[in-house]
Amino acid sequence: MAFGTIRNVRKVFSASELNSRSAEPVVALDDANFDFDEGQLIALLGPSGCGKTTLLRIVAGLIQKTSGSVMIGGREITEPLGDYGFVFQSPSLMPWRSVLDNVLFTMEVLKRNDKVARDRATQLLELVGLSGFLGARPHQLSGGMQQRVALCRALIHQPKLLLMDEPFGALDELTRLEMNDLLLRIRKETGATVLFVTHSISEAVYVSDKVVVFSRRPARVATEIPISLPYPRNQQLRFTPAFTKAERLASEALGVVPPAETGSAA
Repeated sequence: MAFGTIRNVRKVFSASELNSRSAEPVVALDDANFDFDEGQLIALLGPSGCGKTTLLRIVAGLIQKTSGSVMIGGREITEPLGDYGFVFQSPSLMPWRSVLDNVLFTMEVLKRNDKVARDRATQLLELVGLSGFLGARPHQLSGGMQQRVALCRALIHQPKLLLMDEPFGALDELTRLEMNDLLLRIRKETGATVLFVTHSISEAVYVSDKVVVFSRRPARVATEIPISLPYPRNQQLRFTPAFTKAERLASEALGVVPPAETGSAA
């Protein structure tokens, strides 16, 4: 049985949800369907504004779907989950808190901010290469370092599901590649299931076990592309024929390139 099941999910934003009396209802998602297994990393790929973030928020229980079903770990999601982590594009760190205290904020909310929590926070920060910055403030960190802190904060309570909304989109290319490798390492260490929203075809293929490609809004699942690239992955993988083939399939599904002719080289 799949760990996560998305069935016929539709989301229509009403005028009240859009905070506008005159706005027409907006269909953000239309009949989205896919499954994922526990421990998988699934990349959600699609055009800007197509509904990927909306789906992520529905899975988290932060907004309600109009119709359809979202099952995570055998339960229907109708309210916010208590055992998920969410990483946004902006780190959204509290500037007056130290790195360590930013990571521990989740445990404070859960009323579990004890020695065990502090030890885990320290271990996570060491894992992401920030053991020397426990007392630093966010303004003293680079963008990539801030996003590492945000990732640790999302993982501190050992969630079964990690939801990531284009977390590396604002980073420079070199830092983004480094964060891709870091994500794969953390995923291996924690065993978390990950739904990862991105606009980057290359990134989607590199980090995932499966790429779910969405159409333009209102979003439907255009195709699912299993990624059978071997682990552990490194940046040289991006220059292999298998990687190029997977990128091509995703590009075709997005309409970036026309489908390859039958019998032509991949």
